[in-house]
Amino acid sequence: TDACAQKSIELIAKFLRKAVANGTDLEARDGMCYAQFLAGMAFNNASLGHVHAMAHQLGGFYDLPHGECNAILLPHVQRANLNAKLERYAEMARFLGENVEGLSVRAAAEKCLDAIQQLSADIGIPAGLIELGKRYGKKVRKEDIPIMTGNAQKDACGLTNPRKLKDADVAAIYEAAL
Repeated sequence: TDACAQKSIELIAKFLRKAVANGTDLEARDGMCYAQFLAGMAFNNASLGHVHAMAHQLGGFYDLPHGECNAILLPHVQRANLNAKLERYAEMARFLGENVEGLSVRAAAEKCLDAIQQLSADIGIPAGLIELGKRYGKKVRKEDIPIMTGNAQKDACGLTNPRKLKDADVAAIYEAAL
């Protein structure tokens, strides 16, 4: 599972920007196909976490694309999980191609979150959920956060999150991602 996840992250870092910039770049598209295959193998074994549990609610409430919701939520959920998996996030920064030599584990882990946000920005993912909603003619509303939080907490994907998140944690993540 770890090897599949690592290779997938490395391939995404190498090919996603290229594939989005030029859809006819067959090498980049092939790299992304293999990355998604490996990622699927990894999450089939390890499951997912609160990113997906929360994104499911956004899809259900607003019919927003699951992948874009995941991309927006990912760094926010990672921040909530940071202390539970500090070394893992530091490793992921390296897999994403970040130079973490000489950095503390925490600083390297923070570079992972920054790199993911930059990758999303580079491929045109909106910075927040309100902006994403506008793109698709939907109004993402702060008032929906309590019910989405409750539903996300019942979603089976959340059971394998690296740290147990309370309702207040999930609500705060939604608010930060707005």
